[in-house]
Amino acid sequence: MSTATKPFDIVVFGASGYTGRLVAEYLAAEYSDADLKWAMAGRSLEKLTAVRAEMGISDAVALLAIDADNPDSVAQMVDASRVVITTVGPYQLYGDALVKQCAERGTDYVDLSGEPSWMHETIGRYGEAAKASGARIVHSCGFDSIPFDLGVYLLQQHAMAKTGQPIATVKGRVRAMNGTFSGGTIASMHATMASARANPALIQVLTNPFALTEGFTGPEQPTGMTPQYDEELQSWSAPFIMAAINTKNIHRSNYLLGHQYGENFRYDEMLLTGDGDQGKATAEYVAKDDSVAKSDLKPGEGPSKEERENGNYDAIFVGESSEGELMISSVQGDRDPGYGSTSKMLAEAAICLLKNPELASGGIWTPAAAMGDTLIERLQEHAGLTFQIEKG
Repeated sequence: MSTATKPFDIVVFGASGYTGRLVAEYLAAEYSDADLKWAMAGRSLEKLTAVRAEMGISDAVALLAIDADNPDSVAQMVDASRVVITTVGPYQLYGDALVKQCAERGTDYVDLSGEPSWMHETIGRYGEAAKASGARIVHSCGFDSIPFDLGVYLLQQHAMAKTGQPIATVKGRVRAMNGTFSGGTIASMHATMASARANPALIQVLTNPFALTEGFTGPEQPTGMTPQYDEELQSWSAPFIMAAINTKNIHRSNYLLGHQYGENFRYDEMLLTGDGDQGKATAEYVAKDDSVAKSDLKPGEGPSKEERENGNYDAIFVGESSEGELMISSVQGDRDPGYGSTSKMLAEAAICLLKNPELASGGIWTPAAAMGDTLIERLQEHAGLTFQIEKG
């Protein structure tokens, strides 16, 4: 079915789940029925009907009963949509068939995956099919990894415009973060740990910063696994739990962009904890804290609307230019990272692909490599993110 004859611009798969509901609510609030033809999909029509009514979404938004375990059901959804948004995770358990169908049938796709071992597998299994069909498959379109991927991209574009050269070593630092991780993120972490226990070979993928660069291996990378003092920022830094996925996506962006950041690019990502003895003590505490990994938060569980709206985050990206000048970019979000901001970023990534068919060819992409400046503009205009060059 050609894109011109597809009944839906976007289908939100998993729309009755916690994050899927937020994506649907955002699309309904931000885009009129005349602007966007979209549908809500999930296993149960009864649940979808209830969510549509509860969220005050127009009855013009169609409801699709889709079984992720039934290839014919998934194919019908893929054929009916120009872009599929999926929040149905853990993706390593429930997402493979959908990526396969989108890659083979030429339908664009965005998800919230923070599961590098599964993403490594999808690149190998479906990358060529996506190139052949023209499908643009974009993983990690939430808090992992859009703010970090685009924050590094922004810094490097600025450095190249000003000096003609990229920054060889970039430090990603979370300056502030107020909010909780999603139940889906916790479930994905648990599924990944279970997969690694069942198949120890996956540990090599999980610990390799170049696991998503299809055979390319760059220089040894800083680990970011122990507290350290950043002189240029006058602050201690602690390990950051999302670094394991964000670093891999950022190296993949560099790979897909033809190594715009350089083949010797180095990157690490940590959490700023402050100066002095208190900052050091906090960094050491964070380094030992395993409460997120032990959390029993389930998919579908999450904070109240007030808690989501009162959350925020602030990340900076720091490096020295080829001329020795300190340069800093920053990305701020106006909602909690795990839910409120993530749902807006995911929706806008899908809209960006929909409205800009020229941005990328078929393949398995990262947000920065596929959408770059265009996505930055959309996120600032619609999704409450702010991108800045703070220094340099």
